Amino acid sequence: RVLSLELNKDRDVERIHGSGINTLDIEPVEGRYMLSGGSDGVIVLYDLENLSRKPSYTCKALCSVGRSHPDVHRFSVETVQWYPHDTGMFTSSSFDKTLKIWDTNTLQPADVFRFEGTVYSHHMSPVATKHCLIAVGTKSPKVQLCDLKSGSCSHILQGHRQEVLAVAWSPRHEYVLATASADSRVKLWDVRRASGCLTTLDQHNGEKSKASSEAGNTEYN
Repeated sequence: RVLSLELNKDRDVERIHGSGINTLDIEPVEGRYMLSGGSDGVIVLYDLENLSRKPSYTCKALCSVGRSHPDVHRFSVETVQWYPHDTGMFTSSSFDKTLKIWDTNTLQPADVFRFEGTVYSHHMSPVATKHCLIAVGTKSPKVQLCDLKSGSCSHILQGHRQEVLAVAWSPRHEYVLATASADSRVKLWDVRRASGCLTTLDQHNGEKSKASSEAGNTEYN
């Protein structure tokens, strides 16, 4: 089913970013506050509620981590995400090779994770109750799992052959993670397992991978 989408002519968003906007996230608790991250490294927090009660209104920016902020990202912000359980914390990752954990009230980083390569994506599980892991995809083929409780990168998932471009936790199972890579493969992981990878999906529906595996086995034998 195809739906026709039209811009809402009665609602607008205050323009703060000086260049392209790469990422958005609306907090799941009230559905009221939105984060945006730009290619200029700036992060903006908006209030989406119509406090004026007028038919036409502009969603105002409440605050921002602007270019003059001492802890602003130096390069493009690729992902922003609210902490899934309250609005007191949010996260951001950037081409400056960092993942930052922000205190919403002070707009100061509570923690910073640093990586050797560009950070493309990160994600926190929306349903996790037994872990506080943030999955991070970087220029490295290794998927990094950062633990908010310990403040360290506690796990590494190996299996991709090129940089990891996207990561997403399952909305139903807190230990299941999906990752996508420049190697044209999507992998599903159970992060509790030593072997980790549950299955691999690729653009050839497994046929090319199967053929390559059989050829490799034949050559080995």
